[in-house]
Amino acid sequence: MMIFDSLAEARALENELIQWRRHLHMNPELSFQEVKTSQFVASKLREFGYEVQEGIAKTGVVAIKKGNTDGPTIGIRADMDALPIQDQKNAEYSSTVENVAHLCGHDAHTSILLGVAKILKNYDLEKGIIKFIFQPAEEGFAGAKHMVEEGVLTNPAVDGIIALHVNPKVESGIISHCEGPATAYSDKFDLRIIGDGGHAAHPHLSIDSITIATTVVNTMQQIVSRTIEPLEPVVLTFGKIEGGFNHNIIAPEVKLSGTVRTLNPEVKEIVKDKMKSYLKHICEGMGAKYEFDYRDGYPAVYNDPELTPLITDTITTLLGEDYLVYSKPTMGGEDFSFFTNEVPGVIFKIGTGNSEETQYPLHHPMFDLDENVLPVGVASLAELSINYIKMLEERGNNEIKL
Repeated sequence: MMIFDSLAEARALENELIQWRRHLHMNPELSFQEVKTSQFVASKLREFGYEVQEGIAKTGVVAIKKGNTDGPTIGIRADMDALPIQDQKNAEYSSTVENVAHLCGHDAHTSILLGVAKILKNYDLEKGIIKFIFQPAEEGFAGAKHMVEEGVLTNPAVDGIIALHVNPKVESGIISHCEGPATAYSDKFDLRIIGDGGHAAHPHLSIDSITIATTVVNTMQQIVSRTIEPLEPVVLTFGKIEGGFNHNIIAPEVKLSGTVRTLNPEVKEIVKDKMKSYLKHICEGMGAKYEFDYRDGYPAVYNDPELTPLITDTITTLLGEDYLVYSKPTMGGEDFSFFTNEVPGVIFKIGTGNSEETQYPLHHPMFDLDENVLPVGVASLAELSINYIKMLEERGNNEIKL
């Protein structure tokens, strides 16, 4: 299914890809603050010869590659934002911004999509359109949702969308793909347990919010282990707890925060309802009041099963059968789901771990990646976009039926 030697084209860009990635790595910007990042992206796209749209969802950037005749439109997405974490690695390209760093690979994603745009600029696309979407604010601020609301999937209407994500836990250059639900619903909650403070020597005269909080934490774990069918993936994690003043004071209140991760929307609602029920009865039974704020997070990314043959054929032809593996879903969240909720799509992962230095997990202060895989990402996305258009054309329509 290969149309042109995209891998050779991409490898010829390797030095540029590394330079772009290191520039972005040294100059990270947080969600919806990617001003210099979007300016860099837009300047490169114009340098390649594209007309550029800026300011979509504040800092988003879009460019379009038009074919010789009308046909399907395929979107390729890369996220651009960094994390509020201090970069702790000792590298010449470490972050120069205090407490802000690209520790999830978005600098690589952006550089890869720039590479795709460059090698496809002079490619003779027979039919269709390829839309390059540089998205802000993936890290908890739903930049994809904002881009969708501002019409990024229209004018021209996008018929399908693809993306990739780096994976430090997989050997460099290996592509992993998951069919169906690929990431989890990632909900958040905040909880305030309100007791009645007092002297630690006289607990019978108080309502101990810390004791109640420990009961809530321990009991809610049984929602997963004792009320949900064991083959349904569910995570309920309390990530933060704060309260109290001193060793001899019974705390009047405790605040807790956490997350719920599920793959099944029906299970998600069951967990939410059970949490409310457990909390009500525990607090009432122990004499406390409470405030509970449960917020829906990112939906689950759904990798359209009809695109599995596209992934399989493209990657095995491009790289060989040994470079494609099929993986399980992750319980992590990803706002690419706001795109796949609207149009058929797929996100796959590319392995970037080839040494101790490049195998730290995503969001780790020491995170880094094997830059030699950047051309593989470029070629993979370029081939997939072209083959996606070809697949839709062969079906004689501009959409995939879900």
